[in-house]
Amino acid sequence: MTSTVSAPAVDGVGTSPRRPDGTVKVRGEFAYSSDLWHEDMVWGVTLRSPHPYARITSIDITGALAVPGVSAVLTHEDVPGVNRYGLEHADQPVLASEVVRYQGEPVALVAADHPETARRAMKRIVVTYEELEPVTDSEAAVAGEGPSLHDGGNVVRHVKIRRGPQDAVADVVVSGVYEVGMQDQAFLGPESGLAVPDTEGGVDLYVATQWLHVDQQQIVAALGLPVEKVRLTLGGVGGAFGGREDLSMQVHACLLALHTGKPVKMVYNREESFYGHVHRHPAKMYYEHGATSDGRLVYVRTRLYLDGGAYASSTGAVVANAATLGVGPYKVDSVAVDCWGTYTNNPPCGAMRGFGAVQAAFGYESQMDKLAAACGLDPVEIRVRNAMSEGDLMPTGQAVDAEAPVAELLGLVRDKPMPPERPFDLRHMPGGVSNTTHGEGVVRGVGYAVGIKNVCFSEGFDDYSTARVRLQLVGGEPAATVHTAACEVGQGLVTIMQQIVRTELGVDQVTVLPMDTSIGNGGSTSASRQTYVTGGAVQAACGAVRAKLLARFDRKTRIVGGKLVAADGQVLAGLVDVLGDDVYDETVEWRHRPTTALDPETGQGTAHVQYAFAAHRAVVDVDTELGLVKVVALDCAQDVGKALNPQAVLGQIQGGSAQGLGLAVMEEIQTSGGKIRNPSFTDYLIPTVLDMPPMSIDVLERPDPHAPYGLRGVGEPPTISSTPAIVAAIRAATGLALTRVPVRPEHLTAT
Repeated sequence: MTSTVSAPAVDGVGTSPRRPDGTVKVRGEFAYSSDLWHEDMVWGVTLRSPHPYARITSIDITGALAVPGVSAVLTHEDVPGVNRYGLEHADQPVLASEVVRYQGEPVALVAADHPETARRAMKRIVVTYEELEPVTDSEAAVAGEGPSLHDGGNVVRHVKIRRGPQDAVADVVVSGVYEVGMQDQAFLGPESGLAVPDTEGGVDLYVATQWLHVDQQQIVAALGLPVEKVRLTLGGVGGAFGGREDLSMQVHACLLALHTGKPVKMVYNREESFYGHVHRHPAKMYYEHGATSDGRLVYVRTRLYLDGGAYASSTGAVVANAATLGVGPYKVDSVAVDCWGTYTNNPPCGAMRGFGAVQAAFGYESQMDKLAAACGLDPVEIRVRNAMSEGDLMPTGQAVDAEAPVAELLGLVRDKPMPPERPFDLRHMPGGVSNTTHGEGVVRGVGYAVGIKNVCFSEGFDDYSTARVRLQLVGGEPAATVHTAACEVGQGLVTIMQQIVRTELGVDQVTVLPMDTSIGNGGSTSASRQTYVTGGAVQAACGAVRAKLLARFDRKTRIVGGKLVAADGQVLAGLVDVLGDDVYDETVEWRHRPTTALDPETGQGTAHVQYAFAAHRAVVDVDTELGLVKVVALDCAQDVGKALNPQAVLGQIQGGSAQGLGLAVMEEIQTSGGKIRNPSFTDYLIPTVLDMPPMSIDVLERPDPHAPYGLRGVGEPPTISSTPAIVAAIRAATGLALTRVPVRPEHLTAT
């Protein structure tokens, strides 16, 4: 007697299984890196510069060494290797030696038996500074004004893009100058980790990070050790959003551990966290759009200035993204883009969700609304008329070779039912229960925006991930383990890897091993790339395991529900019987299709792997007397290619939209003369559950034929289009130009 099997894998691709870390996080039982503990450990703290730009004339540590309980006080003289690190350029000192270039730059380290002892000792370090005039204006830095902060001047990178006739003329021309403030990733888990020295001069570091292997490369250079002497394991991560791509306490903890011979724990407080990681680049952008009288784009010309702060971090890549995506998801034959990233004495800036595309989108979407008004068109209609589709060219000359349903996304959000006019309720008014209004002076507005984002690393970067999959019997049942170095930072990668293995190998029991550097590079958890690249690596490793297991069967044989199934659905054998005592173990290094560098003169090239699109419609109520804004609805449509985990996709869209809302109306690190004025969650505001409206979300699944399962990266696109949609709605309510985000009350009430 034979049987047939056709059911898909339980909790496989396309389902939404419960996250393995979900319950413990809700219960407060999840172990974050700040919870790490080791017997006989000491605590490390960092002394930071109070000045944005100054020359160090002396450092006296004798007072700190005299404090009982202190086991080490270190300065730049104690860095055994190269006193420089950096993601793209090794331009940042581990500990400042001659000059400090931003407020908060690390100058010295202290280790002691109690964190308060370490802090008291830190305050007894005497550093003498000669203050210098800081460089704080990015546009002026490009013009060569002020001193050079690094060899070669203050321009980190200039990307120039030219395509089509540069002398194009248009019937309708609109221009504008737009600014984006400095946004913080505002993750709730502070920078933290535990460094444990071994008995042979090496060290193990358990840390919350986004890229284990690049951390390792920078640490070994600073420590002057071979790579096998420094081993990293991912600790529990309480959010990242780009802010953990750069080093923070990693080298410092390892230095102290090797110097003291004891485990060293470091945990930043909230204020130190604001100084200790990179932020979103503030931007100033000049745009000019030309169109025909019926609203079809003829040309786009733009100059964008991104303030990278004191050190390069990932500024070069952010500049490339802002430039290549700076026209938006629109077809236009004549493009002139210049984008600069600069050094200043402002806080260092680097990766944050949206990575250059966020800043540009506020500029080009503001322009599309202005162009719609000039042409007498509806703001959705002008976008639909210019929406790119498959086969259209990017400003770089790269063809979009998968579906680009931009017009459809816009139509979906436009056609959603409008939120009802609610009866008066303070909870639904701008200002909420503070009772600032009873509806007088409150005006409603509606706004739209669409955005484009690249997925994965670009410009010829060797972008890959490594996965090891093992299949064997455990307790008499088929079981698989997965090992990668790809960082789970809360986005749900562990769950996705389990789903892929269940689908590819037909087993229910899948264990994901701790992420560490004992396996090959997994790349950064950024650029919306991990499901694409690490998912592709896991799928490929499963394929290699399956090929060996099924070598003696027909090539169309599948593994479904623990059984080997022929193409006609007939069960051939049980997986238990076929496995026996054998262990199938395969490691795969998987790469997406290659990209190319941009031509330095024209900016032409196949820079990106994949493009993702999202559109938003925002509905706001504005108290025009007090300048308060209530976002009533923030609806979204996004093409995800294939929803590997539909519930996780919705969570990413909601979370990304929340960060876009924050940038639109409240989030900004405010600086004055290079100094941060609001390094706390008291003064740096982020959206709460009371600020986020209900969201109606349409998820399109238009498979990308070049991607695993046809998927598109999900995490960043909703952050890009949500901000300009909200600001467009505020403009519609007030009639104000609003050329800067975040929009503050004084922008709405100034006469």
